[in-house]
Amino acid sequence: MRVHPAMIPRSHPLASVREAYNAVFVESEAAGQLMFYGPGAGGAPTASAVLGDLVTVARNQRASTRGMVESAYADRAVLPMGETVTRYHVAIDVDDRTGVLAAVAAAFAEHDVSLRTVRQEGRGDDAQLVVVSHEATDAALAATVAHLQGMEMVREISSVMRVEGESE
Repeated sequence: MRVHPAMIPRSHPLASVREAYNAVFVESEAAGQLMFYGPGAGGAPTASAVLGDLVTVARNQRASTRGMVESAYADRAVLPMGETVTRYHVAIDVDDRTGVLAAVAAAFAEHDVSLRTVRQEGRGDDAQLVVVSHEATDAALAATVAHLQGMEMVREISSVMRVEGESE
């Protein structure tokens, strides 16, 4: 289980969520893919949720209870974040000179993060590299980013985003 910003393909069910609606997408071995969708932002939905929470607190205080406690229904180990596997989109601002792309690619390779696509755009003495990886662990990507930040030709890691779902 995890919650974080991620890039998704246009074909993913979450890509259709618009305006003042929220959705939660759940994948499980037993149930497959499920999406829960409904109003979630804006004045009325937020006020309704806050009012519902206040009513619950009042009921619990009146009954001298603390409300729901943690469930042990599915007592399963949570995978450490470093072991989660996904693809990544990494934007890197670098010096625009010979050998930089090779050095950046070598840093990814050293941490066992395979590159799926690389795009480079020059801007005077600077360039931006946009790298999309194949699947890698979060720990391997974090080590790669730390390595890149220590390289003199890397000016900034401007963005790191997870990429979820099947590629288009």
